[in-house]
Amino acid sequence: MPEDSYFPRGFGLKTVIAGSLQRDYHSSIVAKIRELGFRLITPAVEIRLAEEFGFCYGVDRAVEYAYETVEKFPGRPITLLGEIIHNPHVNARLREMGVRILLPDEVAKDAATRFGKNDVVIIPAFGVPAPLFATLRETGCVLVDTTCGSVLNVWKNVERYARDGLTSVIHGKYTHEETRATASWALRHGPGQYLIVRDMPEAQIVCSYIRRGGDREIFLARFENAVSPGFDPDRHLDRIGVANQTTMLSSESLAIAEELRRAMADRYGEEASGERFRAFDTICSATQDRQDAVMKLTREPLDLMLIIGGYNSSNTNHLVAIANQFTRAYHIENAESLLDCDRIRHKPVGAREEIVTDGWLPKRRAVVGVAAGASTPNNKIGEVIEGILVCRGVTLDQAGLSDPSPS
Repeated sequence: MPEDSYFPRGFGLKTVIAGSLQRDYHSSIVAKIRELGFRLITPAVEIRLAEEFGFCYGVDRAVEYAYETVEKFPGRPITLLGEIIHNPHVNARLREMGVRILLPDEVAKDAATRFGKNDVVIIPAFGVPAPLFATLRETGCVLVDTTCGSVLNVWKNVERYARDGLTSVIHGKYTHEETRATASWALRHGPGQYLIVRDMPEAQIVCSYIRRGGDREIFLARFENAVSPGFDPDRHLDRIGVANQTTMLSSESLAIAEELRRAMADRYGEEASGERFRAFDTICSATQDRQDAVMKLTREPLDLMLIIGGYNSSNTNHLVAIANQFTRAYHIENAESLLDCDRIRHKPVGAREEIVTDGWLPKRRAVVGVAAGASTPNNKIGEVIEGILVCRGVTLDQAGLSDPSPS
């Protein structure tokens, strides 16, 4: 594939598409509350906005490149391999712009014949599995790669583990696009192996097997969808390297790495475990910053917190889990989730489906925390804040948030 058909850095059209991005995702409400020190205080309600929220650098970059691609190739078929990020509003907007969204699994088997030189293919921020990437490079299609730099950093570590004969133990969700892509890069060098653990209970099952062994068939059945082809726990857990999906809960990733380190030390001794165990903290800084910001919000009393983001957004779900330890926390997708001033549609922590809850907003003056995942655009945050104010009978003008500009 010619080098000039592979674009990992966009097309230099940022100034051209700046107006579209401003129109689609900017919020003057959010901008003004930021200027007020992240607090909006009115006689009827107080809103405290997390100091880190919304689009991170990687998301900004991915969305920007997608808009640049539409601008650069008018009339050409443009295919996005999965959601650009986990936010329904952003993906719907790209569809409106003419971008076709297909899951990587839908094209993996016939990518070599499906795409040609006239096609434009966008790789989302999560990346794609290594075999699919290699096939796309061979087709001659225009390939726009928006893979997040933090994800690429994880891949480098996983590849290094494979080269050095270590099995990658990945803290992540095996159904998540990023983790599936990361796991595939563990197979790039020789007989690379991987094992994906979702949480601490699964990690403890692995630790127990490392320490004492166990029933191989039961172990493989437990991790049936989360291991590499040919994985054998009796052979492939003797040398391990820990990695993680970049949007997981940071404290849990670190705790899992430590549990695995202890298990290896118990089995092989402290000195020998140094040869058999490696770990790198690959939680992205933006994910960590948003988790820290939610923790900071909870240090002062709150009546409730609204966490805004796609229900399939891993980093948003973890923000809800953090907030839920300290206050009533509701994971909502957008302002439409505020059905009225008494009922809210939300997804509880760990649930797969939405529910409707009554009495979400106290009748008295309330202090409401607002946070958002790294894939949530500012305009969706602003609309939620406006919805809270409406429920309290406060206009934007009364709150000092009205926008005098024509936009």
